[in-house]
This record gives sequence, structure tokens and C-alpha cells, in this order.
Amino acid sequence: MFTLANCNSSRFIAGSLVPDVSLLDVAKGTARGGVPSSRLAIYKVCWFDICSDADILSALDDAIHDGVDVLSVSLGPNPPQASYFQDATSIGTFHAFQKGILVSASVGNSFFPQTATNVAPWILTVAASTIDRELQSNIHLGNSKIIKGFGLNPSNLESASGLIVGSDAAAPGIPPRNASFCQINSLDPNLVKGKIIVCAVEKITDNATQLGVYTRNIGSVGMILVEPLAKDLVFQFGTQATLIGQNEFEELQKYIANEKYRNPVAAIYQTKTVISTKPSQKLQHSLRRPDIAAPGVNILAAWSPVALFFSGLHPVDYDIISGSSLAAPHVAAVTAIIKTCHPSWSPAAIKSAMMTTASVLDNTGNYIRRHPNDTLATPFDYGSGHINPVAAIDPGLIYDFDFNDVLYFLCSNGATAAQLKNLTGQIFNCKIRSRPSYDFNYPSIGVSNMNGRLSVQRTVTYCGKGPTEYISTIEHPSGVQVTVTPSVLKFTNPGDKMSFMVNFTPSRTSNGSFVFGALTWSNTVHTVRSPIALNVLSI
Repeated sequence: MFTLANCNSSRFIAGSLVPDVSLLDVAKGTARGGVPSSRLAIYKVCWFDICSDADILSALDDAIHDGVDVLSVSLGPNPPQASYFQDATSIGTFHAFQKGILVSASVGNSFFPQTATNVAPWILTVAASTIDRELQSNIHLGNSKIIKGFGLNPSNLESASGLIVGSDAAAPGIPPRNASFCQINSLDPNLVKGKIIVCAVEKITDNATQLGVYTRNIGSVGMILVEPLAKDLVFQFGTQATLIGQNEFEELQKYIANEKYRNPVAAIYQTKTVISTKPSQKLQHSLRRPDIAAPGVNILAAWSPVALFFSGLHPVDYDIISGSSLAAPHVAAVTAIIKTCHPSWSPAAIKSAMMTTASVLDNTGNYIRRHPNDTLATPFDYGSGHINPVAAIDPGLIYDFDFNDVLYFLCSNGATAAQLKNLTGQIFNCKIRSRPSYDFNYPSIGVSNMNGRLSVQRTVTYCGKGPTEYISTIEHPSGVQVTVTPSVLKFTNPGDKMSFMVNFTPSRTSNGSFVFGALTWSNTVHTVRSPIALNVLSI
């Protein structure tokens, strides 16, 4: 039995089977933790949305002292993240890594490129993906067209109601653009009474429940919220409401314009659960660098009935929320399972097992795509791919590294003696010549400033049974020729180690953008895949 420490979100790690659970009869099913036999140690670090460095460090220190086996951390700084030597989570989790504790941490929910947090190499950084279930709250327009929306509504509106856009319902003295966001005191109650109001999201961090409650309190019978980035997410709005994307909004606008002088009307339907949707495993954020992706969108989980902020302001025992904070505990549970099967494995070995067996395909067999624009995702979105728990138990090969390897990696990135002492609590002097950072034995390969030909070294440890050989295959990054030396690795016994070189020869620059590929080692049983990301500055 393993103990898992959690600094925020314990819903998915432990917990026995609970049949017939739902939120307002939505997403019915049996709930269970990823590892029902595990024990939880929970450390509170945030108070009223404030997570102080002192509380974070104290909780991590207590967890280490208490002897937890896995740490799940569903918190992080606002981007951009401070350096490893100044960020409390990076410092605290470094000591957990040193003690053999794997840390699974959320990558952040800021949606935009270069907003990833918790990206220290000793942390397993997790992005959020969708699952094969949608919670639809569709809109029935007066012209009989149906617009797809998402929300949590236990019932239908009794009848169709008039539609009004927030910018057309501005309170006296409020500019129409300001009113379009439906913030408190921006709307004229006389204009919205008895109608469904259409509101735009001003900032992705806006409180959807607050908007819904405000429009309900001034007499609106429902709300349609427009947010292209958050489309497919569901919220409890505190009123009859639904969320739509840009394409759906344009269709709605067209209808309202055509019906302007004939009283456009609509009805918002009760939420229905649609399962086995395809494709699933879309990535909700375009991020700088997660290690892996796991389910984190519209997840049903146990909830405290006194926590009303995200529950439509009424008490519930189960709630549905989204974010990478939901994804990290899933990975922590898989970590516990792997550690049960391989108790001697280091955090880096377990991390490698999950990363190299992750899938870059969705449930239709196509490459994972990015939400909301449906473009192909890259390793900057999903890291190594979507977690595959069964494959991770038996990965075939692992990329391992230890405490000293991390220190030399930091040295190669210019860490000073003072910075290393701040991180480790010990005096450590970097060698005059350290290995380049791209030779750090990570399960992925990345070179951010590539000038001409370059060779990268890696070492793998065999964790299979009996003699075998692994053959390399390459997905070439655009404009770069890749070879591997040696191209075949032969192993005799578990624990055997072999090193190899990955040689990059660019034929053109990448114009300031990264190009992506992959190196895969495979035998007759295992496939061990490492993503490649290169920024080619010159040839």
C-alpha cells in the first residue's frame, strides 16, 4: 500500500468504488480512485486563492519527512515562471526527487504559448486532455436550427425566450463594448428581463458563475457565454446557461440579425451526456513544455459541499471541473501503480516509462489535435503524448538520471554556486567544462539554439526479460537529417545499459520556430518513443 501526498486535488488518486454518482444527473456512472488501495496524506497550502512560498515549502518538507511515495501537486506560479532557484515548488520538489519521490504537477491553465509552469526536469509536468464524453447543453433557435453548446443545466427552459446581446443591453452611461462582457452593473435590467442574454468573455480567468448569477439576479432567464478558447468546457453558471465557440457565435449572430425586427428567440436545452465521442484526447492548451498529457477536461469527481465557488453556488457531493490540476492526480495514480510493480525504480525511471510509452494518436487513430482551432498538436502541447498506463508498466527501456545528473544539467545552463546552494542546501561547485544541457539523459530530445551539425548522447537501461535487440527508427524533423549510432542496441540481461548518439545535420534553418520529429527504439514487443524538438539557427 502506497502513500500519496497531495497539495490540492486528491479526487482521482484514491477512493473506493461508489456506484451511481453524477452531478445533477449528468455524467452518471461509478466513481473510483486510480489506486483505491492507496493511502492519502493531504497538505493544505492555499488559502483564499493565495499560495504562499512558505506554505508550499512547509507542505513539501512535511510530505518528504512523512515518507510519502508519490507527490501530486495541483498548483503553480503565474507565468512566466521564475527560475528553478527562486520558485518554491521547484526548490521543494527537488528535495523530494533527491529522496526518491516522483512529483506529478499541473502545467498550468493559461491557454497561451510559453505559459507552462512546474517545468523543472525533476518534475513530471502534466497537460490536460479531453475524454470521450461530452456534456452538451444545446441551443434551439426560433428558426429550428440547433447550435451546439456546453454547460450543466438540470432542466430545459420551459419555453423559448427572447434573445439579446449584451452590447445591446448596456446600462445608462456604459459603453456597448463594456456591456458585452456582462460584468456586474453593466447591463440594464429593463432590457434583459425575461430574455436570454448573450455575453462575451473578457478574460479567460473571468468567473462564469459570477456572470450567470448577476444576469439571473437582474431578471434574465438564461445566458449564452461566448468563449472560443474554453469551448467544450462545462461550468455551473448559477443560471440556465451554455458555452459556445466562435463558429457557433457567428451562426447565432446571423440568426439574431435576420430576426432583429421579428423578436429572435431561443431555448437552452437540458444537459445531455454523450459518450464515446470522437476524437478524444484533444489538448486544451498550447503550452511551452509539458512532459505528458492526461485526462483533465470535464472530469466528474468528489467535491466538498461547502466549496460553492465552482459549484453554481449550491452544495454538491460531486462536481465537474477542468484543468491540468485534474490531470496531474491521474498521473500520480499511474505512478503509484508503476512503483508497486517496480519498487526499486527511481523517479526518473518511472517518468521515462510513462513518457516513452505515451501515445500521440487519439481514439480515432489520428494524430492528436489542438483545441480550439483543431490544428495538429506538437510536443509543446502534449509532451511525449497521452499517457498509456498499461504500456508504462512494461516500457522495455528507460532513460534514467539521478541527483548528480541534475546538478550537472543545471551547471551546463550557467547555474552559480550560490544558486545551487539555494536549491540544494549544499555547496556544489560546477566543473570548468560541463556536458552540454542537451546531453542530459532525458526521455525527450530538445535543442533550443542549434548551429550547424550536432550530436546528442543518451543512455538507456534494459528492463525486459532475456536477450533482445532494439532497432531505431526516425521521424525526421523538417529540414534536418537524423542518424543514430549505433542504430541497433543488443541487450542480454535486465539492467544492461547502452549509450548511443543521435546525429543531426540541418539542411536549412527553421526560421525561429521549432521543428519536430521522434526517435523510436523497438523490438518485437516494445516501442520506446522520444520526441525531438529543434530550433535550427544556422546550417
